[in-house]
Amino acid sequence: MGKEFYNEINLLKALAIMLVVSGHLEFSLLGIFPPYSFQLALFFFISGYLFKDKYLNDVQTYLKHRVKSLLVPYFLYTGFYTLVTIAIYKLTGMFWGKEISLKNFFITPFLNGHQLDLACPLWFVTQLFITMIVFLYLMRVLTQKTDNKFVHLGFFSLLGLIAIPLSKIIELNPINLLVIRTIFSLFFVYLGYYYKNYIKDNYDIFTPKIAGCVILLQSVLWLFNRDYDPEHGIGLSYVLVWARFDDQMIVPVITSITGIWASLLVTRLLYPYLKDVKFLQHMGNVTYHIMANHLLVMFILTAIFMKINGVPFAERANHDIYWIYNPVQNTYFFFMITMIVTTYIGVWQQKAYKFLQEKFTSLTTLHHKDSNEQ
Repeated sequence: MGKEFYNEINLLKALAIMLVVSGHLEFSLLGIFPPYSFQLALFFFISGYLFKDKYLNDVQTYLKHRVKSLLVPYFLYTGFYTLVTIAIYKLTGMFWGKEISLKNFFITPFLNGHQLDLACPLWFVTQLFITMIVFLYLMRVLTQKTDNKFVHLGFFSLLGLIAIPLSKIIELNPINLLVIRTIFSLFFVYLGYYYKNYIKDNYDIFTPKIAGCVILLQSVLWLFNRDYDPEHGIGLSYVLVWARFDDQMIVPVITSITGIWASLLVTRLLYPYLKDVKFLQHMGNVTYHIMANHLLVMFILTAIFMKINGVPFAERANHDIYWIYNPVQNTYFFFMITMIVTTYIGVWQQKAYKFLQEKFTSLTTLHHKDSNEQ
């Protein structure tokens, strides 16, 4: 897989993280796909897309890689946001999160990840870790039983289809929520894996006829399921972390698939024009840091706007963590500033990590050299 492959993936990841941030600002970048209708499914899809078969026979390396790339930065961010939350509490008297405890630091992240309001989007990271480890072991078992890709597809499709009905009949305690999220997300991980290995270079799924069918299908879903007002529920949207699908049974799966298809199409159409835009490549490279930091940036922007407009900061405590000052006027400004600031925070963090890693390697090499000379 060469540079073009990763540049295209970075553009897709950039789109995915923009969809997440715009969703938290309650607007949609893709018209008939409302916020929360497929964005997280797209990230699971990308993870499956990037999964390498070599890890099926090298579990230890994969585990180390996932711990290093997902869990280590997660707990560093948890430590950082614990300090930030304490600092905000000292300034405002409002504690944005659950009480500080060993359970909430080490266990709650794997149950729902909402122990700290400012870092709550990172619940996805621990869920992704669990999903990908389960995916690895399931693929090992399945490939040992049969090489038939349709059997594998059928198995993971069944998991995706039973997740929502299961959420209707079992108690939604923390463990059961984890199970539902995992089996739902496994389907989209395998869908990404299947697309890369069996569809991408073999079939054109972006023909005008297919595009027309997808748009018609999504239009029908919008017609019958759009959340026209709160009394109608959440419509095409769903809240995976709490397994909130309202009265839906299959619509979240369908709209996730159509949303992923639309994202792939947008990436394919725009790639020739945007492939050399460094900012978007940076954004795709630092989606983790954008996920971690965007609520803090919006929190700070809100504080600035409130100060400028003479609004007591105590008013902030009357709203949830996603609230911004004067959203009708400020939403798109908040979106642009947040994407720019968090992207370059991520770039700076990556450069700092690389610098420290090189320094550590250099010092270790020098130490070994001195030891050998002695």
